[in-house]
Amino acid sequence: MPIPYYLKIGRASELKDPKERFFFRAIEIAPGALSLGTLLAVVILSWLRPTWAAMFIIPFVVYWLIRTVYFSFHLSSSYKKMRENENKDWLKMVQELPGEKWRDIYHLVVIPRYQESLEIIGEVFSSLLANDYPKDKMIVVLACEEKMGKEAHLLGDQVLQKFGDKFFKLLVTYHPADLPGEIMGKGANDAWGTRRVKEEVIDPLKISYENIIVSDLDADTCVYPKYFSCLTYYYLTTDKPTRSSFQPIPLYNNNIWQAPPISRIFSFSATFWQMMCQERPEKLITFSSHSMSFKALVDVDFRQVNVVSDDSRIFWQCFLQYDGDYKVVPMYYPISMDANVASSFWRTMKNMYKQQRRWAYGAGEIAYFVFGFWKNKKIPLMKEASLTWTIFEGHWSWATTSFVIFFLGWLPVVIGGNEFNQTMLSHNLPLLTSRLLTLSMLGLLGSAYSSIMLLPPRPPVCGRSKYLFFVLEWFLLPMIMIFFTALPALDAQIRWMFGKYMGFWATEKIRK
Repeated sequence: MPIPYYLKIGRASELKDPKERFFFRAIEIAPGALSLGTLLAVVILSWLRPTWAAMFIIPFVVYWLIRTVYFSFHLSSSYKKMRENENKDWLKMVQELPGEKWRDIYHLVVIPRYQESLEIIGEVFSSLLANDYPKDKMIVVLACEEKMGKEAHLLGDQVLQKFGDKFFKLLVTYHPADLPGEIMGKGANDAWGTRRVKEEVIDPLKISYENIIVSDLDADTCVYPKYFSCLTYYYLTTDKPTRSSFQPIPLYNNNIWQAPPISRIFSFSATFWQMMCQERPEKLITFSSHSMSFKALVDVDFRQVNVVSDDSRIFWQCFLQYDGDYKVVPMYYPISMDANVASSFWRTMKNMYKQQRRWAYGAGEIAYFVFGFWKNKKIPLMKEASLTWTIFEGHWSWATTSFVIFFLGWLPVVIGGNEFNQTMLSHNLPLLTSRLLTLSMLGLLGSAYSSIMLLPPRPPVCGRSKYLFFVLEWFLLPMIMIFFTALPALDAQIRWMFGKYMGFWATEKIRK
């Protein structure tokens, strides 16, 4: 199947046609322009039309209160399904499938590595070995960066020496630096390693692409004991498995007991959001570590090497390549990764901001898939409209909602003038919004309970009193929503808006 040229576009400047470049660039600008326009409109209305602003904020806060309750049901349902899936005997279920098709299935595990230590990489490999799926059906690639020099080769040699005979095949690849047209990062490294294993193992052994499931794991991702059995079952029982990605639930709890409070809440919030997204599979997009058919990966000529948000981009590549006939299947099964922990508290805060900004940089995907929708006339219009609205609204809310909720309740009172301040509405607005926000904050108790239920076993050095701190830490959420959610999202959108494009930033991984 030929690869359309627009599947390889990273940004507007790569397009040669002026009309296409103008269209793509306009969509790159749109998310930031809408978010900034919203915040500017809020300030202007609060100043010139404070009554209008007050009448807007009340239903807006009520809407978000209802939405919070609605998502809490999704979270509860997703949590229940995840716990049920953890307890199932997936290997037995796979073996009982008719035709014993599972015997032909191979798992290709790609682990892009940058600066992660042997300790962290070793834990990932140990989790692979602890899995119940037959190791003689597993091909593992540790994809290192050549620019790391002797240190990368030393680590690669240590991994080969320790784990080389534990799997069907184990390869260590070294991605060259400064290749033309690449943004150095996870996507480029992953693509290099995957191409090498195709050339050196898969093609020489003539393994059918349809029988290979690729799991792209971050370098700190530890799979749970039944992950590959669970994945195999979903793959073999899903309609059109070669046109599906499979999304586990990311738990950022490898080092959660050592993480500072703000990092813990940030990590659990990210997990909760992904758990809620699993309940809406028609709108689910691949995120972080996930799995897919090797055939689909080959059909789109592997991951793009000129983008930052490669985890979501691979979904859109496949979606456009297959004319909209591609989906993400929620697995309701966990994997675990690291919470953001650096060498100091302030460095951790800085890294949290950068990590969230990198995630929010996915706003640039809107230009990519909207341009793709424009060029591909075979995708149903309703599907295009639904996905465009979902992603666009999500990024707009990401950058603006926290500012609107926490500031608009008092902004008309502060800058609305004496005439407005003499009205009953001006006196009741802060009181009403604060009560609605207090009511919505009661949901923090549910979040605190859920976070405790997701904790790994308590280390001996941590006393039982730490559970109480875990509950109290959730009251830091409003600050996190503003400084580590909305602000970096707005930052990322403004970068797209003014063409100040980002490179890939790898999250620092430190174990204390």
